[in-house]
Amino acid sequence: MDPEPSPALTVNQCIDQIAQKLEAANLHYGHGAIDAQSEALWIASKQIDLSPAEALEHLEQTLSSDQYQKALAVTEERIASRKPLAYILGEAWLMGVPFFCSEQSIVPRSWIAELIVDGSLEPWLPADGKALDLCTGNGSLAILLALSCPDIHVSACDISMPALSVAARNLDRHGLNSQVELLDGDLWDALPEPNEDNLFDLIICNPPYVNSTSMNALPAEYHAEPVLALAGGDDGMDLIRRIIAQAPDYLSERGAILIEIGNEYENFKKAFPQIPAIWMEVSAGEEQVLLIQAEDLR
Repeated sequence: MDPEPSPALTVNQCIDQIAQKLEAANLHYGHGAIDAQSEALWIASKQIDLSPAEALEHLEQTLSSDQYQKALAVTEERIASRKPLAYILGEAWLMGVPFFCSEQSIVPRSWIAELIVDGSLEPWLPADGKALDLCTGNGSLAILLALSCPDIHVSACDISMPALSVAARNLDRHGLNSQVELLDGDLWDALPEPNEDNLFDLIICNPPYVNSTSMNALPAEYHAEPVLALAGGDDGMDLIRRIIAQAPDYLSERGAILIEIGNEYENFKKAFPQIPAIWMEVSAGEEQVLLIQAEDLR
């Protein structure tokens, strides 16, 4: 007599089983998921072609045996490789928006995304305004800006051509090629010489800012990302010094620059004690993202 087939699993049961495997593997999170449970949700949702948020409405849906086996295969690859899940799935979600993702660029994540979506930056984005995403990487912040403010023009630049190829795929995915232009070059070198007709109302920047001591201590998941997108020198401020030095040349009279510095608050304060920065509140606190108005840079 043939053995009875094993009972089918629901999405919720699949999530629980995967989460247990991930938790036992001592992984590190922070690339679009905060813990094993949220990564398990992400893995399961991919098998039913839903976003993680949408999958929460389908927890009792039954997975086929094939779907479950594919979820397990992704889980085993995550554990064995220690790579961010976004690279394994080829996709990441930021503020509910999907982005193509590959090891050619950093995984989409930034506290700046919260400020874009909640409207905090709109005072610096007039109708028909111009914005710049400096160090755009995969293009996710430029795309969120364009989606949130469809009447502005967005320029996005990066030194990495591989990263810009990822950004180009994401622009195609969201149909934004006419609103967002990609530029190749080392920070300001990517842009034409500034004049009164091509200044920006808002510049956003999530630059490489991890200090050298922290770089050496990063877990494997972060070392899977391009070093170019993370390393900020001894105090994390190498690129930020160059950015702030020339930002006034590219900002309109009432413009502003928004910079993410992560855990480098103390190093920023030591490097720029004279700058009256406005610290923006995000879910991680009030020391990760700062805004500087053009008049305070001149």
